[in-house]
Amino acid sequence: NRHGLAVDGLVTQATGFAEREATLAMLDRRPGRRRITLGADKAYDVRGFIGDLRQRHVTPHVAVDGHVRQTGEPRGTAIDARTTHHPGYAVSQRCRKRIEEIFGWAKSAAGLAKVKLRGRARVEAVFTLALAAYNLIRLPKLLRATA
Repeated sequence: NRHGLAVDGLVTQATGFAEREATLAMLDRRPGRRRITLGADKAYDVRGFIGDLRQRHVTPHVAVDGHVRQTGEPRGTAIDARTTHHPGYAVSQRCRKRIEEIFGWAKSAAGLAKVKLRGRARVEAVFTLALAAYNLIRLPKLLRATA
């Protein structure tokens, strides 16, 4: 979100698809059904995922994966021009950095770079606590900015 606060989080088993599946699960449990945007990095630039977002009435503000294949052709993107030409897309790409800062903080300051617990429930509890702690650290900065 534009303020860089964590509003939801989910711990999953690493499968290569888990981040996208977790994103869809978090979208499914959100309370409102009005149209929203979702900013994400280029790992989410996958046709199936973008299609799932559009079915959920979510506008995908996903970074375009511009890798070049070994054949020299640019990789195809699932993000079309109707999204990238909108001024809100550029804003979302700048705000996306704030969300990545949460994970950087959690790994360095909260000690989640190498979790010393076993079991998904325990790891999820520590992760949730780290997200709450980050929000508590971030809130005074936001309150000063509005004053």
